[in-house]
Amino acid sequence: MAENNKKTRPPIVVILGHVDHGKSSLLEAIKDFRITAKESGGITQHIGAYQADYEGKTITFLDTPGHEAFEAIRSRGSDIADIAILVIASEEGIKPQTKEAIKLIKESQTPAIVVLNKIDKPSADPERIKRELLKYDIVVESMGGKIPSVNTSASTKQGVKELLEMIILLSELEGFKADYSRGAEGYVIESYIDSKKGPAATLIVKEGILKEGDIVGTETSNGKIKSLNDFKGNPIKEASPSTPVLALGLEKSLKSGEKFKVFKDIASAKKEIKETAGLFGDFIKKENSLNLIIKGDVLGSLEAIEKEFQKIPQEKVSINVVKADTGNISESDVRMAKNTSSIILGFKVKVENTAQKLSLREKIRILNFDIIYELSEQAKRALEKNLEPEIARISTGKIRILAVFKTEKGKQIVGGRVLEGEIKRGKAEVIRNEEYIGEGRITKLQQNKQDTDKISKGRECGISYEGEAKIQENDILNAFVEEKQMPEL
Repeated sequence: MAENNKKTRPPIVVILGHVDHGKSSLLEAIKDFRITAKESGGITQHIGAYQADYEGKTITFLDTPGHEAFEAIRSRGSDIADIAILVIASEEGIKPQTKEAIKLIKESQTPAIVVLNKIDKPSADPERIKRELLKYDIVVESMGGKIPSVNTSASTKQGVKELLEMIILLSELEGFKADYSRGAEGYVIESYIDSKKGPAATLIVKEGILKEGDIVGTETSNGKIKSLNDFKGNPIKEASPSTPVLALGLEKSLKSGEKFKVFKDIASAKKEIKETAGLFGDFIKKENSLNLIIKGDVLGSLEAIEKEFQKIPQEKVSINVVKADTGNISESDVRMAKNTSSIILGFKVKVENTAQKLSLREKIRILNFDIIYELSEQAKRALEKNLEPEIARISTGKIRILAVFKTEKGKQIVGGRVLEGEIKRGKAEVIRNEEYIGEGRITKLQQNKQDTDKISKGRECGISYEGEAKIQENDILNAFVEEKQMPEL
C-alpha cells in the first residue's frame, strides 16, 4: 500500500476491566450517551461501538463486557482496537477479570492507558492499585514505567477531560493511519437477526470507505449493503476508517470478530465463504444427556454461552444442544423441544404468545435469562438432576475385636473395644490387616451384660454378628450406614 495514500484515522479504543468497576458509566460520562440504563445488573451483555468528539478529534469506543463469560468476545475486541483502556475501581483493586484484561492487553500488544476509576470514593487508594499492578508487569509512568494512568470518577466526571487528552496524545504518538482510497475492509463487531429487516451486523471499518450498495463478504456470509446507520441510528451513505456502522443486506448473520471486505460482485464474495461447523456442533442423539434449545439475542451471546458450557464437567452426563439460534422463542422452537425432549433456554429474548400457550399445554420448560452465568448455573443444575443417585457408605464407628466367644454357621458372638465414633446395630465391614474381608450385620449389643442401643468410643462391649465373613481376633469391625446422595458434576 502506497504510504502517500494513507491518512490519519480516529483511534479505536477498547474498554476493559472487571464487572462493576465503572466501564459503562465512564463511557456515559465521556459522550453523554446513556447505556447503563439498558444493562442488566450493571453488566454490558455484548460489544457495542460508539463515537465521541473532543476538541475537534473523533474517538471510537468499543464497549466490551466485563464478566468472564465474555472472554471470547472481549479478546476479539482487543484485536480490533488500537488503544486499550484498563479500568480499575480505585477502592477495590485488581479482580479476576482485571487479570484477564491484563493478559489480553499483553497478548495483543495493544498500547494501554490505566484508568483508576471511582476516585471520589472515601476508600479510594490509587497508589495502592499502582503498586498492585507491578506484580503483573504493568508499570505506570508515575512508578517509573511507560504506561500512562489517569484518575477518574464517572459520577463527578473528574479526570474525564484528562483521559480524552491522553487518548488523543497516545493516538498522535502511535500515528494510526488508513488508506481511504481503497475498497473497505474491517471487522464484524456484532450480528443478529432483526425480526423485520433480516440479518443485521455492526461493522467497524479499518481501511477504505464502506458505501451503501457495496458488496461485502466474510468467511460465513455475503450480501449487498442495503442501508447503513451510524451508532446513533441515523442513516448514512458511507463510513470512513474507524467508523462503526449498522449494516443491512447480508444473507445471514455473521460471526463476531471475523473480517469483512468489499468485492466487485457476489460471485467473488462467495468464493471467500468457508464451510464451518455451526455453534455447539451438530445435534447427535446421546444417551444420558440433557437436550437444550438455546435462543439468544445476538450471535456473540451464543458464543459466550457456548464458552460457559465448555466449563461444565460432562463426564457423567452431557449437554446436547439441539438448536442454537438468535431471535425470540417461537412456536416451532416449542414443537422441536417436544419432539426432542428438550428444555428451552433463552437469553435476552422474548417468548412469543403462541409459543407460551403451546409450552403450557405441552408442559415444555422455557427458562429465560438476562445474565449469562445465571443461564449457565441453571443448565448445570438441570444436568445434575439427570444424574442417577449414588449410594454413599458412611462410617459411623470402628471397633477392634479382642475376643471371639462363639462361632456358628453365619453367626458369631465377639467382644471388643470401640476405637472411634459410635457403634449401633446395623451393617458392618470386617477389615483384617487393612484389607476388606467381607461384611455382615451387628444384630445385638451388650455392655456389662446389659442390652444397649449404642456403644461410644473407648468402651468395651459384646456383639452378636451375622454374616458370611468370619471375624477373627484383632480384626476391625467398621459399622456403616448407606445413604442416597445426588452426585455433583
